[in-house]
Amino acid sequence: MDTARGAKTETGESKTSALLVLLHMRTFVALILVFTFFAIAAPNFLTGGNMLIISKHVALNALLAIGMTFVIIAGGIDLSVGSIVGLCAMVAGYLVLYGIDLGFLGIGYSIQFNTIEICLMVLVVGVGVGWINGLLITKLNVAPFIATLGTLYVARGAALLFSDGRTFPNLGGNPDYGSDTFRLIGSGSFLGFPLSVWIMIVVALLAAYLAARTPLGRHIYAVGGNERGAALSGVNVDRTKLFVYMFSGFCAALVGLIISSQLQASHPATGETFELNAIAAAVLGGTSMSGGRGRIGGTIVGAFVIGILADGLIMMGVSSFWQTVIKGLVIIAAVVVDQVQQKLQAKVILQQQVN
Repeated sequence: MDTARGAKTETGESKTSALLVLLHMRTFVALILVFTFFAIAAPNFLTGGNMLIISKHVALNALLAIGMTFVIIAGGIDLSVGSIVGLCAMVAGYLVLYGIDLGFLGIGYSIQFNTIEICLMVLVVGVGVGWINGLLITKLNVAPFIATLGTLYVARGAALLFSDGRTFPNLGGNPDYGSDTFRLIGSGSFLGFPLSVWIMIVVALLAAYLAARTPLGRHIYAVGGNERGAALSGVNVDRTKLFVYMFSGFCAALVGLIISSQLQASHPATGETFELNAIAAAVLGGTSMSGGRGRIGGTIVGAFVIGILADGLIMMGVSSFWQTVIKGLVIIAAVVVDQVQQKLQAKVILQQQVN
């Protein structure tokens, strides 16, 4: 009788363990299923040109999602990343076309910048908005949702004010000022791959190293897992939170630069709803919305799932309205699966303690 009961228990544990492994691999399984489906259902999906287009879209989603992953692991949320993209795109467009006009000082000329200087200034803007988010959350104790919702509106309004709602066109740059290479950020390539993909790879590798191999990375996980416990352990919670929001702003600024360079134009509506894609990619990649858990590698795979899903639906002629519905369902499904995984893990740990 005891033997039969023990065998039944072992069978149940093995099934639970197998299900846990499947849940851990859920993002890869989703990627394989989505890719296979569109390879069969969507015409020209597997062509080289379409793969390049998808890689560019994935690079943008992945860059935003990498920053979002750190924010969520630390127990926060950043709703402002899409607006930061739009603001940084407008700043880049303004600097390429006009530089900085010194007329308000009574000086009849403007300062012009080369591509590197423009990129640095735009990145400072993105990091600066992230710094403001961090200060609101750490120093003024504003809830992350409310703080970043507020900066979402402020950054979008600032983007509109830059041009009174108009587009900055023809961002080819001026060779006399060294800004003519600005277009290469979004349209250039190296070893057959777009530069935007290489930028994503570099940022992803640096982020993965930071998360897995540095004290700062351990602090980010500790703050998200148990903020009070982390503080009692000597972790500077405020500084850690400030970093993750600044890093998220940095990633958003990169995306703003890439998009304005690709299009050779800047529009104040650039980046609208991008925060949804970033959250979806991070959560689908295994990042827990409750904080303390997540991997950069999983986020990258999640970005591929979202990118392939979006482009595949477009190729099949699915309405943009339905695309939005499907993205929402993907986020809900990812959170539900994450909750199931946590409950199963708790069950397995309890069984091991009992045995």
